[in-house]
Amino acid sequence: MTGAPTSEWLFDLGNSRLKFAPVVEGQVGEVRSVAHAGGRLPRGWDAALPERFEAAWIASVAAAPVRDALRDALAARARHLQHASTLPACAGVRIAYARPERLGVDRFLSLLGAHARSAGRPCLVVGVGTALTVDLLEGDGRHRGGRIAPSPTLMREALHARAAQLPVEGGAHTDFASDTGDALASGCEGAALGLVRDSLGSARALLGVAPALLVHGGGAAPLLPRLADAVHAPALVLEGLLQFRIAAC
Repeated sequence: MTGAPTSEWLFDLGNSRLKFAPVVEGQVGEVRSVAHAGGRLPRGWDAALPERFEAAWIASVAAAPVRDALRDALAARARHLQHASTLPACAGVRIAYARPERLGVDRFLSLLGAHARSAGRPCLVVGVGTALTVDLLEGDGRHRGGRIAPSPTLMREALHARAAQLPVEGGAHTDFASDTGDALASGCEGAALGLVRDSLGSARALLGVAPALLVHGGGAAPLLPRLADAVHAPALVLEGLLQFRIAAC
């Protein structure tokens, strides 16, 4: 990096990807993303980081080996490591769970990010990663709960694991496919779209107004063209992590 080093960085460690960004003038800066597998981060992933910086803010839902690898790498560079955890309330958001620790920190932070964006409008927050998660947030920050299902990627992987002749990748969405790859893409993506649309209808019936739809996660792209008025928020967890840091919860 050139110039003065950025003093704080944000890290979102998911089950298959690490996203990270500097804090620049109180906002999430340029987001970088790397895949990880087998409990390892790829060689050279940290080349974008300064040699030394003040604080690393970390949110992780990954398994212990890769989480520990990230912590060890950052401990050599950052003066302070700050780990986010799910809390009953933070940054104007109040969690529905009676046991907040059972709500994944990625879902929790995505709600903080959504609330900061929403300007008082209710939001349906959809994360498309290993799992497909749906959470409803009222305009005043009250979390009404959510749903969890397999993502289209996980559906494909599960089918392939039980029936190897079913390809784990490929195909395109169509109403009625005449090819197995297309049928798999259409069915698995269609199942996800059905859950999101059903959740939108339930949210509208519950609140009396249509919520904004925010979609994030590595598997979001195939669903977005078929979700009218959806807002793509790829850095929503990092945005929430920044709100967690600002609120000092």
